[in-house]
Amino acid sequence: MKVLVLGCGQIGSVIGSDFARSVNEADVVVADKNPERARAVASKMGGVDWIRVDSESRESLSGAFKGFDLAIVALPGDFGYMALKSGVEAGVDIVDTSFSPENPLSLSDEATKKGITIIPDCGVAPGLSNMLVGHAASKLDTVDNAHILVGGIPEKPVPPLGYTVTWSAEGLIDEYIRGAFIVENGRIVEVPALSGLEKIDFPGVGKLEAFYTDGLRTLLHTFPKVRSMYEKTLRYPGHIQKIKLLKELGFFGDEPLEVEGASVHPRIATARILERSLRKPDVGDILAMMVEVDGIRQGEKAGFKYHILDRFDKTGKVTAMARTTAYTASIVAQSLAKGHISEKGVVPPEKLGMEESLFNRVISGLNTRGVRVSAT
Repeated sequence: MKVLVLGCGQIGSVIGSDFARSVNEADVVVADKNPERARAVASKMGGVDWIRVDSESRESLSGAFKGFDLAIVALPGDFGYMALKSGVEAGVDIVDTSFSPENPLSLSDEATKKGITIIPDCGVAPGLSNMLVGHAASKLDTVDNAHILVGGIPEKPVPPLGYTVTWSAEGLIDEYIRGAFIVENGRIVEVPALSGLEKIDFPGVGKLEAFYTDGLRTLLHTFPKVRSMYEKTLRYPGHIQKIKLLKELGFFGDEPLEVEGASVHPRIATARILERSLRKPDVGDILAMMVEVDGIRQGEKAGFKYHILDRFDKTGKVTAMARTTAYTASIVAQSLAKGHISEKGVVPPEKLGMEESLFNRVISGLNTRGVRVSAT
């Protein structure tokens, strides 16, 4: 089997290493727009092959998928959907973590006709969060409410934002500016990014703030009869006030500025500045997630709560964000490669959670890698 890992950043590099280590019979090739980064990741993985792929070019993407049986996409969200379309056209099974603005379910008919399987949004949230909602739903006759609280934060607040960058800075900014779709009183509504602010006490961490983000994704379509459903992102208190200031000043804008004769996109420039200032590999991070689902089972109210608190791997130098995101994607990709997932078309992560054997495979795989999911 030939497997392409598209994207060699903080997440893609860990996905590639874990998949190659776990599936000896696979021929893994890593790809990135930056050839030096692709070469370095390939070398670290024990000399696997690498290629250069320009994720901004449809032609480059289309050519990249040819000859592969499976692709694992770990690109910034702006390029994820184009990669999915290119992969579907090439007839390649895909596990995707890119979290693009577009609805991946729109590709389901074409993927079904091609006889391939596409598993979108397969990181930690969306991804593992969806699987947990799906698992709880499979134990209930009806689902009334599903609430997700999740955040990747440093072990302790780091000035000036109380935050460090452990994944795509473009994806981070997108989270702060993209309107969030939630369910209120049984209706899908769009709320502004950064709204719904509340203070919570997260076990093992302490006081945090939570705000709406657009992480429900396919859950909005697979559970159309819920009364209330939302995702909120977690940060240390005071973070959002500072982010709102940056947003209001235009640091996240898309309209180019002329600076000394050069055209500069504020959002891209801000992303590079955040990476330079807040990429602190020596500062450990944590991934905190809580998923609560309730409804009716056998005529009575019932509910499930899932809890994850993962920490930076000091020995392997792998962030908690990468551990929970990349290991989830790698385990699902392994299940797909080994034929444990047979459904064709676009298969949302929550569907995997609703199948007990697949759910147990993912949870067991995470547990083996030190990522613990507790349930009550």
